[in-house]
Amino acid sequence: MLLLNTPTATSPVRKTNLSESLVDYLKQQILQGNLNPGDRIVETKIAEELSVSQTPVREALRQLSGEGIVVLVPNKGPVVRSLDMQDVFEIYSVRAGLEGMCMRFATQLASDEEVDQLRRYFGEMEEKLHDASVPETGLLEYSATIHQYVVDLSRHSRLISMYRSISFQISLVNRILGRESSKQKEVDQHREVVEALASRNPGFAENVMRRHIHRSYCEFVAVQQNPVAEALSYQWFE
Repeated sequence: MLLLNTPTATSPVRKTNLSESLVDYLKQQILQGNLNPGDRIVETKIAEELSVSQTPVREALRQLSGEGIVVLVPNKGPVVRSLDMQDVFEIYSVRAGLEGMCMRFATQLASDEEVDQLRRYFGEMEEKLHDASVPETGLLEYSATIHQYVVDLSRHSRLISMYRSISFQISLVNRILGRESSKQKEVDQHREVVEALASRNPGFAENVMRRHIHRSYCEFVAVQQNPVAEALSYQWFE
């Protein structure tokens, strides 16, 4: 049975709303590679596995469809949506503008204590650099924490809301890119971001963040070796 507010081996953090908990569970299944793009999601199977009725499962799938994570295919049902090169381009280009603006605001609004907290988050990432038990993809969660904290420091409710609306898609693309990344590269690139915010120079910090994300997009293009993606990269960054 899917227990609310009690972590178990079969499901993630519980929420008071069962359908919301199921949304989180299905997202984790996708991020962990247990559900892949093109895979069909069978309501009855999910309900049986988690000992819940089909109604909250159906509600969760409806929400995932609204977020563009699942598509409802006629005569097939809910399917995990595939991301094409245009999708990835749009995610990265929106993210660059959005996080760049957040960085600009954060440099002006963050307290010294909050900047110190950002440095502590980075310190936790750096500590894992030479930890052999941490795989090359093991720093992605630290990267996500740093980026989310910068967004929150902007104090800009609409930017924060927009970021949350695409955060899953960002994580999904990062999962693909993370396979080709290295811990050293993650640490070096995020050190630059942290120090840029600490500089208190809004224009400089915004540009550092934009270039940080553009560089990630270029790395994704290199991994995919897709000429369409490469052509798109020149449309949105000088």
